[in-house]
Amino acid sequence: MSNNDILKKLRVALQLKNTDIIEILKLVDFKISESELGALFRKEDHPKYMDCGDQILRNFLNGLVIHLRGPREDGKLVE
Repeated sequence: MSNNDILKKLRVALQLKNTDIIEILKLVDFKISESELGALFRKEDHPKYMDCGDQILRNFLNGLVIHLRGPREDGKLVE
């Protein structure tokens, strides 16, 4: 299963919109445009398809933890 598949499944399971995902990524100071995000959800054979790298998925998961639980008390990010 690719990082793109994991991101797609989490988006569906948590009923997230693209704007929600962008806001979650902002929680960990990771910026991505709506068009870049849309490229991650395209089919692999689409000319504008983009692979979801480990960095994007890692930052999304760290942001998701903050989004669901709140920030850590000591103010540090999860590494």
